[in-house]
Amino acid sequence: MTAVAHVNRNAVTATAAEDSQQFLTFMLGGEVFAIGILAIKEIIEYSGLTTVPLMPECVRGVINLRGAVVPVMDLAARFGRPATQIGKRTAIVIVEIDADGEQQVVGVMVDAVNAVIDIAPTEIEKAPQFGARIRSEFISGMGKVNGKFVILLNTDQVLSVSELEAMAGVSNLAGAET
Repeated sequence: MTAVAHVNRNAVTATAAEDSQQFLTFMLGGEVFAIGILAIKEIIEYSGLTTVPLMPECVRGVINLRGAVVPVMDLAARFGRPATQIGKRTAIVIVEIDADGEQQVVGVMVDAVNAVIDIAPTEIEKAPQFGARIRSEFISGMGKVNGKFVILLNTDQVLSVSELEAMAGVSNLAGAET
């Protein structure tokens, strides 16, 4: 696996304007999404995953990241959409989330990484309670960028390990019943 980019979170926070927040934008099924830069550890090229039996459909497998086993989630599948089609720009964004008070590292498959952008707090609207094509608790807000909205993801909710474990348990039970 070749590293595409490392994110120095300390340098990002030191250079960021006090009144704006930085987000990594990426494409997923033709839509632009963003994750707060402070949650991102690095971005790597997509390469083969090791599949793990009896995992929820949205967990595509695991990767070996410098000796650590990191689960990789397909965000499109997590949102109830068709699985991500692997292309030349497909990447895995390595994200650190808070899982029941502990830090957990998870990879997120995206169609393509765009850029790191600054969004002023005045340009961030509350998450819509309806009308979005993903669950409202997955959205931390809607950022206005160049007259368009960017969906700001709540990574702790989207990548919730306990919810995925519950999904795996349901999948395992369903598989056992057939």
